Amino acid sequence: MAQIRPFFCIRPCREKAARIAALPYDVYSRAEAKQVTAQNPDSFLNIDRPETQFADDADMYDDKVYQKAREMLWKQVEDNTFLKEEKRCYYIYELTMDKRTQTGIVACASIDDYENQVIKKHENTRQEKEADRIRHVDTCNAQTGPIFLAYRADQGIRTVVQEAKKQEPLYDFVAEDGVRHRVFRIFADEQIREIQQAFAKMESIYIADGHHRAASAVKVGQMRKKAHPGCTGEEEFCFFLSVLFPDDELMIMDYNRVVKDLGGLSPAQFLEKAGSIFDLKKVSRNERRPKKKGDFSMYLDGSWYMCSVRAEDLSADPVKSLDVSLLQDLLLEPVLGIHDPKTDQRIDFIGGIRGLDELERRVETDCAVAFAMYPTDISELFAVADAGLLMPPKSTWFEPKLRSGLFIHALDE
Repeated sequence: MAQIRPFFCIRPCREKAARIAALPYDVYSRAEAKQVTAQNPDSFLNIDRPETQFADDADMYDDKVYQKAREMLWKQVEDNTFLKEEKRCYYIYELTMDKRTQTGIVACASIDDYENQVIKKHENTRQEKEADRIRHVDTCNAQTGPIFLAYRADQGIRTVVQEAKKQEPLYDFVAEDGVRHRVFRIFADEQIREIQQAFAKMESIYIADGHHRAASAVKVGQMRKKAHPGCTGEEEFCFFLSVLFPDDELMIMDYNRVVKDLGGLSPAQFLEKAGSIFDLKKVSRNERRPKKKGDFSMYLDGSWYMCSVRAEDLSADPVKSLDVSLLQDLLLEPVLGIHDPKTDQRIDFIGGIRGLDELERRVETDCAVAFAMYPTDISELFAVADAGLLMPPKSTWFEPKLRSGLFIHALDE
């Protein structure tokens, strides 16, 4: 059963919340992060990416970089830029993008639930990516970026959320990308109890996005448990900051592929190969977006083609049945020789938020062929995680992105 508990939140003062809220640290290159922080000195990216406070040639993994993050964070707590709540609460985090709203519960999840696979993952993590966040969390003594979790929708939680959203929001602003962010506090003891009990009845919760942040937070908790052999498991470092969304409100966008060459084949030869594997039909630009599972479109030599997987190639296996797996197993590996898409420099991945025009642009500049995918469904993600399996890389693209800096969880009280 899942232990999802309220916490003593550290959060920005109302006047600065909109300027503090920042996209996740890992969506920026170092140069992009430096540019953002130069333009907005209030951005939480200053703390999430503290190397922005140093010269461009400074070692971004030097101890003094992480110490700078700690110094900036706690200085802003002292000067009341950030406020410390005096009661454990849940928060409601509502995001509206393109007239579609999703509403999450901000809370702390148990590292024991992660280790015992009550909280389930669907992708592997890389140690080098974990190492940076481990040091950031440990040095700051706080988790600054929430993990994006998903659960099967629960009417009891929804009722509490609807009631709590009748009050005035703590924050209500539209970010530079047009996404509206509203935050409410769940303060009443009865409502807190109802939410905690509803989550306690759930057998599984799923990491939707933020696998590296989750793994890093858990490892810091494990380190501190070892350093405190008498701990009870209720200490703050035994929990990690999360936002939990019901599955029926989430949107997964397509995660598309571009390949830089055709493996020695001409466009005509490659088209013939593809036609021997899939049911192939030339389509107009207006018809280029796939409309159902098992279909993906291909942009080659100035034209779009709809590729449909044949019935005999479909699979009941939760991983092999994914569209991204079918493309990889039927075409990218056997025809183009892309054996490991995680490491092969010939393939690149384009998030659906960038649109299909970006695929055309890439083919017209530095790539030979592009593939537009039908989005992975949240039920497919759940099925893979429930089976204890892992998705191929770049299978899901969630929008909108959660902002960092609106909620901070200190590792001690």
